[in-house]
Amino acid sequence: MEKIKKHKFSFLSIAYWFLLLYIVSALVLWYFELEKQNKQMYLFRYELLKKDDVLYNEKLDALNDAKQRKTWQYAGEGITFLVLILVGAAYVYRVIRRQIKTADQQQNFMMAVTHELKTPIAISRLNLETLQKRKLQPEQQQKLLTNTLSETQRLNDLTTNILITAQLEGGKYAMAKDEINLSELAESCLRNFSLRYHNTKFISDVEENIWVKGEQLLLEMLINNLLDNALKYSPYDGSVSIRLFTKTKNAVLEIADEGIGIDDNDKKKVFEKFYRVGNESVRKTKGTGLGLFLCKKIVKDHKGSIDVCDNQPNGSIFTVKIPLLE
Repeated sequence: MEKIKKHKFSFLSIAYWFLLLYIVSALVLWYFELEKQNKQMYLFRYELLKKDDVLYNEKLDALNDAKQRKTWQYAGEGITFLVLILVGAAYVYRVIRRQIKTADQQQNFMMAVTHELKTPIAISRLNLETLQKRKLQPEQQQKLLTNTLSETQRLNDLTTNILITAQLEGGKYAMAKDEINLSELAESCLRNFSLRYHNTKFISDVEENIWVKGEQLLLEMLINNLLDNALKYSPYDGSVSIRLFTKTKNAVLEIADEGIGIDDNDKKKVFEKFYRVGNESVRKTKGTGLGLFLCKKIVKDHKGSIDVCDNQPNGSIFTVKIPLLE
């Protein structure tokens, strides 16, 4: 499928540039034809001049001047049309390329969302059917119920991400300006993840009583998405650390993982909508390409910044800075 898309885009690119070259060639040919006609008119009028005419020199100068002005006129018109054609061609090519890229990303997003929706639904249904058809021990029942609740929470997080993204992009989300204890919020998010993922080691270094102004739901989504992203690309028995401290009138949140890391070329792109890193080992992980885009949008709406850098010896560190409550 990927090869077909590449061949299709290559064919369109070749056809596009061939058509552009044809138009430019026609424009150049048009200039030479007009210049040829200009020279023929000059020679025709030159032959009509009489050398014994008292005004011969003046008429010859006027004829030469008219020929030169025509040459400059054709050249000016040709250059103007050429510039307009090239600018328009570059714009159209950029728009088409962006549309093809967006269409591919949306198609990948729909496929990912379909998978992400079906998996928790299928697991929850299987667990409930097992509880309904079999008589299990209380410990087994509790395990299945816990697993079902975890999958339900995963489904809820996904649908919330999609809904909030649409509202934020459409400017329809009325963001509150409450005083939020970011320290307590971070600790709460970390506790929820530690209960859901028993095999992962969570390391917490959270400074107490760090207050910011903003929307609690959005800030909770920000932390949850960063933690979820760290878990996706971490080893099964790896560790995820969260650090919260203050620096130069900012609350600084750092979430680090021990995963495969991110290439330098992808560090800026990971915050784009629907973007997923091109490495196949990463594409196989679950995700829709909305999480980090939503994180950047939330941070921006809170007048902050978000960056990613390499963790040592391996992995990534996402750093969020949000202004402290004044």
